[in-house]
Amino acid sequence: MSTATTILPDDSQARRNVLVLVTAQALLGSQLPISFTVAGLIGLTLAPTPLLATLPISLIVFGSMTTAPWISPMMQRRGRRFGFMLGSMAGAAGALLSMLALTTGQFWLFLAGAYLTGIFMSTLGFYRFAATDTASDALRPKAISYVMAGGLISAFVARMVVTSTETATIIPFLGTYAAIFALNAVGMWLFLLLDIPKPVPPAADAPTGRTKSQLLRDPAILVSIICAMVAYSLMNLVMTSTPLAVVGCGFAVSDASNIVMFHVIAMYGPSFFTGHLITRFGTTRIIAAGLILLAAAGVMALSGVTLFNFYGALILLGVGWNFGFIGATSMLTAHHAAHERGTVQGLNDTLVFGLVTLGSLSSGGLMGFASDATSGWTAVNIAMVPFLLLAGGALVWMRVSKRSSA
Repeated sequence: MSTATTILPDDSQARRNVLVLVTAQALLGSQLPISFTVAGLIGLTLAPTPLLATLPISLIVFGSMTTAPWISPMMQRRGRRFGFMLGSMAGAAGALLSMLALTTGQFWLFLAGAYLTGIFMSTLGFYRFAATDTASDALRPKAISYVMAGGLISAFVARMVVTSTETATIIPFLGTYAAIFALNAVGMWLFLLLDIPKPVPPAADAPTGRTKSQLLRDPAILVSIICAMVAYSLMNLVMTSTPLAVVGCGFAVSDASNIVMFHVIAMYGPSFFTGHLITRFGTTRIIAAGLILLAAAGVMALSGVTLFNFYGALILLGVGWNFGFIGATSMLTAHHAAHERGTVQGLNDTLVFGLVTLGSLSSGGLMGFASDATSGWTAVNIAMVPFLLLAGGALVWMRVSKRSSA
């Protein structure tokens, strides 16, 4: 009588890479919640009109959108380490420009610094994909979740940086950007520990993969991109306006910082078990749960403008983003070949951050054109409705298409 032996994949290399990427997400990734907390407030003092207060945040996202189309193929050719170190150098340069803008009072310099920060943001978005490069199929969803969980630590790092540097210098927030520069200058060396082989140049007769239009005709790829776009853009739409709404409703900057910290915790904290939930229930159900939580965040925000409402809405918003975005990322990685990776990931992040840029710009406009902070906050949360209907409809369409095909 013979017994079958199951050979488990050796994921030791992948686990080491995940550890490096989790650490990078925790330290380097903290500069984004820092920037999203203070950039709008700085915009109020530097911009020629309050309508442009959130433009620096929009430039961060726009920088990420315009970087993704070339950074992903470049990493496909030159490796993840090169791309991630380049992103950290851009983040450091952005912090230096922001410091110069604060000392000279030049809004356009602050916008230039924000754009460079966007280049870093783009490379940060590829940490989750890099975690899957050397992982087995079984580890892949969990690897994505673990890397995203590093953002939990980044929330505490960001809170500590903002509160300790806000008034540490004569010019408010100058010390904040000095801390961001230090994070990038030191943290970039983490990637020397990354062990992801450079992709082998394809042979002349190697398959080229599907074109972008062909990829978008794949229902699973299309729906995963739509859901990622909606989850990320709605999260950014609401989070961008939160500090302005909180301060505009009479609360302190420290309250806004605390709310953003709890929001970031909610964004990344569930990542410890999101991968397990995906493995058990499937990506479609987890994405659907994320969309429901995003809708619940809007309902909570529309129910009042007390600190309880702000905290509740931003916590629900964070968990909804986690389920929706990680679920969509997992779905995407399961539906393309290895040689299509650079094209698919670049296409995904270009479209995702394109809509996020629109959401960020809309956030500033909705808050700026409103008669008061409460009206602006209401308009921001009502604006979520059509996008949630789009993503929900896309999920239903995909399920119906699968059943029809079967």
